[in-house]
Amino acid sequence: MKVDQLSIFLENRAGRLAEVTRLLSEAKVNIRALSLADTSDFGILRLIVSDFEKAREILKQNGFTVGRTSVVAVEVDDTPGGLHRILDMLRDSKVNVEYMYAFVQQSGSNAIIIFRFDRTDQAIEMLQQNNIPIVPGDKLYNL
Repeated sequence: MKVDQLSIFLENRAGRLAEVTRLLSEAKVNIRALSLADTSDFGILRLIVSDFEKAREILKQNGFTVGRTSVVAVEVDDTPGGLHRILDMLRDSKVNVEYMYAFVQQSGSNAIIIFRFDRTDQAIEMLQQNNIPIVPGDKLYNL
């Protein structure tokens, strides 16, 4: 139920992000979801990609610092309050959301939110007990 996410450290300078996307494009690796957070000196690019191992290898070969993070992809009703319902359950289970980012496949259906939890296994158990759909990696990588 966990999904592999690439975490890439980028110098905060023009063209560095374009270098990542060029390398992935040339390697025929599709980006499924992404998040970019920055400070004045560097950024952390978080990616869900169609081929984790291929992406990691090509980026490492080209001098990028790359890590693997386990995250959870959750289907959330794309309606007002859909996210709040899940966050309430997580709060009640005392599971902290370290970060999250989302994408919508088709408006009015479901959004998929990528979560990083402080206690991932407990979060997965709570989501399953409440019949919240978790998107497995093999499905997410090929959306």
